[in-house]
Amino acid sequence: MAARRGPGIPCAMPAGPSAGGCGDGGRAARPGAGPWESSTAGYLLEDAPARGGAGPHEATASGAPWSPISHLQHSQAHVEAVRPSADGRMVCAQVETSPRRRWQKVLYERQPFPDNYVDQRFLEELRKNIHARQYQYWAVVFESGAVAQQLCSVCVFVITWWYMDAGMLSPQRLFGAGLVSSLLGYILFNVIDAGVGRQESGRTWWADLKSTLVFIAFTYGFSPVLKTLTESISTDTIYAMSAFMLLGHLIFFDYGANAAIVSSTLSLNMAIFASVCLASRLPRSLHAFVMVTFAMQIFALWPMLQKKLKAQTPRCYVVVTTLFALAALAGLMTISSVGAVLFALLLLSISCLCPYCLIRLQLFKDNIHGPWDEAEIKEDLSRFLM
Repeated sequence: MAARRGPGIPCAMPAGPSAGGCGDGGRAARPGAGPWESSTAGYLLEDAPARGGAGPHEATASGAPWSPISHLQHSQAHVEAVRPSADGRMVCAQVETSPRRRWQKVLYERQPFPDNYVDQRFLEELRKNIHARQYQYWAVVFESGAVAQQLCSVCVFVITWWYMDAGMLSPQRLFGAGLVSSLLGYILFNVIDAGVGRQESGRTWWADLKSTLVFIAFTYGFSPVLKTLTESISTDTIYAMSAFMLLGHLIFFDYGANAAIVSSTLSLNMAIFASVCLASRLPRSLHAFVMVTFAMQIFALWPMLQKKLKAQTPRCYVVVTTLFALAALAGLMTISSVGAVLFALLLLSISCLCPYCLIRLQLFKDNIHGPWDEAEIKEDLSRFLM
């Protein structure tokens, strides 16, 4: 019977002169050697039943007595031991003497594993939704007020331009109302935080007044140029360009999110470009001057006051947002009742329906993270760049 070798697999050998030793692959013993001596492994096995008066201590050719159990062949990973079986045969087994080398997730050390090998701990590092945020409904509704206010700002600007183009609003009245509202907003902006923001910025009242006067003077001086700037362009193209720019203003506006698409400068420039395009279609140069000034007030100054109200007085911010939305709806109602209804549905969807959908969709979020993710270097490496 041929003997097989393998870790933890016993091999049996019948007693007899022609049987090969355990571990020799079933090959015959060498001539002149003892019947239980392995020809390749180099050790003897103990015979359980004595055969024909010959005991286990049979002499060798050199006269030295045979040991019942010869020396075992040791290796780095295993040794072979001998034990008797129930039917009189000798059984040899390989016994592990050192633990198997564990796989390590390193690249700087050579290991006896294939490159794509992973152990059973691979999925133990699986994590789900570790960066998921838990939202509260009313908190999301409060944050959506910034989007609603900016939509109302665009709506109020378009309504004001339509009234001026139709001759229902004089530029003097609009300029006076804008001047008074800007003065009140400026005072409120400084009163909210008791002048702390002004002290941190280092700007004085005189510097703000000079900037305002310079802007008004340059805008008024270039108003004839603004009036005739787009005479060679068709009105339909002007309207399409203005709509596209106002849409871009809403997309790139800073609503408080930390995203790559946010660009306050680009958003403001697109709004001013739209105001210049629409102002060029008004009857006189004074109309163009007042329209550009009003665009600067509602697209640049008004958002700054909104952010200050939101940070310092949240309740006042909610009241102002509600009143501003009602004013925009009232103004739109005088132009188109259908447009007012659609705009009201849009505001309700953004303020009420979208937060609800966001919270419901969070339940189905299933982002997995684990050792397969790209490594992130969180240590400050700026010192190596100097």
